[in-house]
Amino acid sequence: MKLNYLLGITIAGLGFSTLASGQAFDDKFRQLNDDKFRTPNVYRTASGAPGHQYWQQEVDYDIRVTLNDDNQSVSARSTITYTNNSPDTLRYLWVQLDQNRFKKDSIGPKTRATSADSLERVSFSRMESMLTQEEFPAGYTITDVSDTRGEPMDYTINDTMMRIDLDEALASGESVTFNIGWQNNIIEADVLGGRGGYEYFEDDGNYLYEMAQWFPRMAAYYDVEGWQNKQFIGNGEFALEFGDYTVAITVPADHIVASTGELQNAEEVLTDEQLDRLEQAKSSDQPVKIVTQDEALENEKEGTDETKTWVFKADKVRDFAWASSRKFIWDAQRYQKGDTDVMAMSFYPEEGNPLWERYSTASIIHTIDVYNDYSFDYPYPVAISVNGPVGGMEYPMITFNGPRPYLDEESGEKYYSKRTKYGLITVIIHEIGHIYFPMIVNSDERQWTWMDEGINTYLQFLAEQEWEPDYPSWRGDARNIVTYMASDNQMPIMTNSESILQFGNNAYGKPATALNILRETIVGRELFDFAFREYANRWKFKRPTPEDLFRTLEDASGVDLDWFFRGWFYTTDHVDISLDQVNLLTVSTQDPEVEAAWRKQVDEQDPETITAVRNQDVMYKIHQQEQLQDFYNEHDEYTVTNADRNKYKTLLDGLNEEQKAMLDNGSNFYVLDFSNLGGLVMPILLDLHYQDGSKEHVRIPAEIWRRSPQQVSKLLIRDKTIAEIVLDPYWETADVDTTNNYWPARPVPSRIELFKRGDRDNSMMEDYDAELKTDDDEE
Repeated sequence: MKLNYLLGITIAGLGFSTLASGQAFDDKFRQLNDDKFRTPNVYRTASGAPGHQYWQQEVDYDIRVTLNDDNQSVSARSTITYTNNSPDTLRYLWVQLDQNRFKKDSIGPKTRATSADSLERVSFSRMESMLTQEEFPAGYTITDVSDTRGEPMDYTINDTMMRIDLDEALASGESVTFNIGWQNNIIEADVLGGRGGYEYFEDDGNYLYEMAQWFPRMAAYYDVEGWQNKQFIGNGEFALEFGDYTVAITVPADHIVASTGELQNAEEVLTDEQLDRLEQAKSSDQPVKIVTQDEALENEKEGTDETKTWVFKADKVRDFAWASSRKFIWDAQRYQKGDTDVMAMSFYPEEGNPLWERYSTASIIHTIDVYNDYSFDYPYPVAISVNGPVGGMEYPMITFNGPRPYLDEESGEKYYSKRTKYGLITVIIHEIGHIYFPMIVNSDERQWTWMDEGINTYLQFLAEQEWEPDYPSWRGDARNIVTYMASDNQMPIMTNSESILQFGNNAYGKPATALNILRETIVGRELFDFAFREYANRWKFKRPTPEDLFRTLEDASGVDLDWFFRGWFYTTDHVDISLDQVNLLTVSTQDPEVEAAWRKQVDEQDPETITAVRNQDVMYKIHQQEQLQDFYNEHDEYTVTNADRNKYKTLLDGLNEEQKAMLDNGSNFYVLDFSNLGGLVMPILLDLHYQDGSKEHVRIPAEIWRRSPQQVSKLLIRDKTIAEIVLDPYWETADVDTTNNYWPARPVPSRIELFKRGDRDNSMMEDYDAELKTDDDEE
C-alpha cells in the first residue's frame, strides 16, 4: 500500500471499479428466490411466516415403562394416538427406532470409515467401544404392534425406521390409535456414546440412568419433506411431532426420578419432609434441597426389591426423556417473570458437588431469564438439569449435562478447575437453551443441524456474555471462527447433517457467528433483536425451514440480507478484504505559481536515479563549453511563463464566485482501493486516525461491492490529514488475514522459541501426547 499525491479535480465515478479483464461478473446480491428458495405457498409465506393453511400432525402418547436395575434394561408399552392434520390421506405411518442405531449391522456402524493408520494408536475407551459394538445385544425387541382391539397390525422394520401399515387409509382430519410394546437393553453411555444410557459407580455398586430416545417415536410428516424417514446414522438428530404425554415410570423404590413433565403423584413417591421442601422451593430465592446429600448417600447404601411408579404428564411437547438413580441429590427453585412460572431443578450425585449445588440451578434460571428477552417466555412448568454420563443433551423440560469436580485420591478432597466450572455453566446454558430451539421452535434436526445447534449457540453466546464480564465463550465472537473459515475442510452450512465435516465448527460455530455478525455489524442490535423475536414467536410450536428464518429476518428488519445468507450459508467463501492502496487527491488551484511550486515539492520526494548519484563527479559538456547553455538551461520545468499567467487570468475571468471558491478548496480527497480476496462480500469498516490525534470510525455497507465484487474504490473527503487507516478494527467480520488491513502496513508480532537440539523431539512428543489425551477425552 502506498500514498499517491495526484493532481486533478475530476473525481466522479470513484465509488467502484470495473472488473479485471477476463473476469466473469458474479452478482453477490442476486436474490435467493432466484435459485435457492422454495416458492411461497399457502403453508409458508414469502414473508417467512406460517401460511393461512399451515398444518402439522399431532401425536399423543400414553406409556408405561419399567426399569430393570438388575440387568440394565427396560420393558414398556405405549398407546399412541396419531392425528392427521395434513390435507393428505396416509396409508402407512413411519416410526423411529433410534436404539437400533447401536446394532452392529445398523447403517451407522456399517458406514463408519476407519483407516489402518487410525488403529495404530487406539485409546482403551475406543477399543472398548469397538468390541462392545460387536457383542452388545442392542436395539429394540418389538413385542407388540396392535390396534385398540388388540388385533395385530402389519409392520416392517427397516434398520432405524419402522413402517406400520394401516388397515384403512387415514384421511385428512382423522385419528388412529394403536399400541407398540417393546423391550431393550440400555447401553453404557461412556462406552457406546449416544444421547442416553447408564453410568456404573464401581465404588458403591449403583447405577445412574439417563433415558433418551428410549421409546419408538413417530417420525415427522410435513409439507416440505413429506415423511422424514431418513435413517438415523448418528449426527442428524430428530424431527418429531408435538403432542400430550402421560408416562408411568416404575423404578426401584429408593430411586429418585427426573422427567419431562409435571409429577402427578408426588405424595405417593416422596416423603412428607420432601413434599414440604418442594413447597418451600416455590417461594425461595435460593435452591432448596428436596433430597439432601445425606439422604442420597443413605439411599446408595440400601437397595431394595420394592418398586415405585412415578407418573408424569407433559402437554404440547415433541419428545420425552427421564433419568433415575438412588444416587440423586435434588434441589429446586421457582422462577417467575412475565408469562413464565417454572420450577428450575437439578439432579446430581454426590460426585457432582460442590460444583453442581452452586451453579446448576442458578445457570438454569439465568438461561431462561436471558432467552426470554431474546425469544419468548418459557412456557413449561419445569426446567431440569441432570448430571450423568451424557456430556450434554436436551429434551423438553429436561437436559443431561456432564462436568464434575475432580477427586484427589491422595487427600480425598474434590476440586474443580476454571475450565470445569465454565464448562458446566456453558453446557447448562446450551442445553437448557435447546428447550427453546428446537424443542419449541421445532426445526427438522435430521436435515438441518445448524437450525437448532447454530441458532442456540448464538443465544448461548449472548447468555454467557451476560453472566459476567469477559466470560470465556468458545463460540460466537467473529475472531473465534477465523481459523475454520480459512481452512480447506469447509462445507456449506446448508449441508445435510450426516455429510458435514468439522461438525462443531460447521453446525455450531459458523452459523452462531453469522447471526452475531448480523446483530452487531450488518443489521444492528435493535433491528435484529426485533426480527429474531419475530421469528421465534412466529414459529414456536411449529416447524420452520431455513427459508422461513431467512425470510423472517429480512421481513422484520427491513434489511436486504440475501447476499449475506448466500455467502455465509450456501458457499465456503471466507472474508479477506485487503486495503491495497491509499491515494490522496487535492484540488488544483490552476494558479501557475502555486501549482509549479506544488509539483516541485512532490517531485523532490522522489529519489535520485542511481545513474545521477554515481555521476556526481562527471565533468559535463555544457560545463566545459558555456556557449552551449541557453534559456532552457537557466530555467527548469517549474518556471512559470507569461503565457501560463495569461491562461490563468482568462480562466478566472470566466468563472463565477462559487466556482472560484472551489479552486481554493483545501480538502483532502482520499481514494481507498480494496480487494475482496476471500469471496465473501462484507461491509468495509474503517478507523481513520488523523495527524492531530483524533479518530473517526467509518462503516461502509456491503452494497458497495454490488457492481464489482472483486475490487472496489471508495472516496473519502476530509479536511484533516489521515495518518493511519485500520480496516475492521474490532475484528467484527471474521477477516482471516489482518496483515493487509493496515495503512501504513504494520509488522506482525510473534516470538522466536529457542531450544537445544535434543529438546526438540521431547517437546514434540509432549504435544503428541497432549493431542492423544484430547482425543480420548472427546471419545
